[in-house]
Amino acid sequence: MQLAKAVRFATTATPLLVVLVALAGCSSSAKVFVNENPAADIASYITYNYQSTLGTDQRDGYRSILSNLLIDATDRELQARGYQRADNPDMIINFYVNTEEKVRTTSTPTAPMPMGYYGYRGGYYGAYGGYNAYETRVTQYTEGTLNIDLVDSAKKELAWEGVTVGRITDEVRENLKTAVDNAVADVLGRFDYTAPGFVPPPSAGDK
Repeated sequence: MQLAKAVRFATTATPLLVVLVALAGCSSSAKVFVNENPAADIASYITYNYQSTLGTDQRDGYRSILSNLLIDATDRELQARGYQRADNPDMIINFYVNTEEKVRTTSTPTAPMPMGYYGYRGGYYGAYGGYNAYETRVTQYTEGTLNIDLVDSAKKELAWEGVTVGRITDEVRENLKTAVDNAVADVLGRFDYTAPGFVPPPSAGDK
């Protein structure tokens, strides 16, 4: 996808989609966390489907662009593990994206300051040789969070949660769909289950 086309797409997409794209674009620095309910029998799950109104939907009965991309990416990841989408599923999936403004303060040494700068010390003491002053900088940035929830449909309890957190930049990625796919793969890469009886197909090297 050409960059100009991607920018036009981003301007018509939900702001949450742009957030997720930026987050996926920072996957090298993003952190992934998982939580699992020890009482959930995740190993027995075979089927799945999605919350009727997802946390990434904009209004009731309306699927956002972001939700559709998340669903496509999740279908691909789960079906590659032998799970099947069904009307009466073992697990229900929900998504949520959030942003939060952050402030970071850093101090870096500058070049040695001219002696006149130290006049406020009144001559009572001086700096040691090679003394560097420090410059403090305050940077404001946006942190993005993507949650993928897997809910036990029978118990109506959260069974597994995957979260990725990363710093959001202003750069729009050239291929938005690929960026969403990568974000979902990062999270579900930590989902250490396959459907019962599933046998992965042989890789090209095994044939």
